[in-house]
Amino acid sequence: MKKLAVGIDIGGTNTVFGFVDEQGNCIAKSSIETAAYDNAVDFADVVSEHIMSIFKTLSDSEIIGIGIGAPNGNYYTGTIEFAPNLKWKGIVPLADLFKKHFDLPVLLTNDANAAAIGEMVYGNAKNMKDFIFITLGTGVGSGIVVNGEMVYGHDGFAGEIGHTITYPEGRLCGCGRKGCLEAYCSAKGIKATYLEILNGKCHPKGTSDEDITPKYIYDQALQGESAAIKTFEYTGEVLGLTLSNSVAYTSPEAIFIFGGISNAGDLIFTPLRKSFENNLLNIYKNKIKILPSGIKENDAAILGAASMIWKQVNN
Repeated sequence: MKKLAVGIDIGGTNTVFGFVDEQGNCIAKSSIETAAYDNAVDFADVVSEHIMSIFKTLSDSEIIGIGIGAPNGNYYTGTIEFAPNLKWKGIVPLADLFKKHFDLPVLLTNDANAAAIGEMVYGNAKNMKDFIFITLGTGVGSGIVVNGEMVYGHDGFAGEIGHTITYPEGRLCGCGRKGCLEAYCSAKGIKATYLEILNGKCHPKGTSDEDITPKYIYDQALQGESAAIKTFEYTGEVLGLTLSNSVAYTSPEAIFIFGGISNAGDLIFTPLRKSFENNLLNIYKNKIKILPSGIKENDAAILGAASMIWKQVNN
């Protein structure tokens, strides 16, 4: 009998889910539109139906549990709380809604924490007990692992490095405060930096506002455009500064960088590592690795969610 964990990753637009074995292979997966469901009860009903439909096609298998990664997910309570990008407002008892369909363990946490656990179970942090995991994408997410355990804090919401203030009275962040790391190192933040470096000039010839993405800026940098190169340098400097401060709290063995922006390679990692080392307290210098994530990007969200179940089983 092959044991499988179900991983569910809930995004503002789409939800992806699949079956993951102990080695981190995604056996089968599917997705639905999150935004199509005005309430979480209907959403949980439909996802559960899809899961059972797929499961019936998998011979000689059993489900050992369901892991869910979600924005503003609280591990302690199994609830999604005041997620700004979801239609379901307030506090949503999502884990309990799935437990109505499955007599199995159901674990929920925020998406960045789930990805960090995925790094520990399937990725480059397999033999590490202390590390920080950073996701660079639409926002800046993070997960902090200390002594082999995810740090959740007393209320389930620890580890929001993306919302530490890097520049007081700096750019307005989506959270409503000013100067958060996310306002500089998210996709939107990188675009803002690029346009600032262009110094208010018109967009590059033939481009619209929608065309200017981190991928576009990356392509421009590869062609030697100075504004694009400076954008990655500045982004790396800001991220390195903030991460050097984070080190003082947990003294991690490594910091893993995940997400589309990390695919820029040396363009982002070289200034990041330089800024990081320059800003570290002496006792931490040259001790902490900054590495790309080792989890497969295509299935990372599903793997991260499912890894919570595998970690619990293996413990």
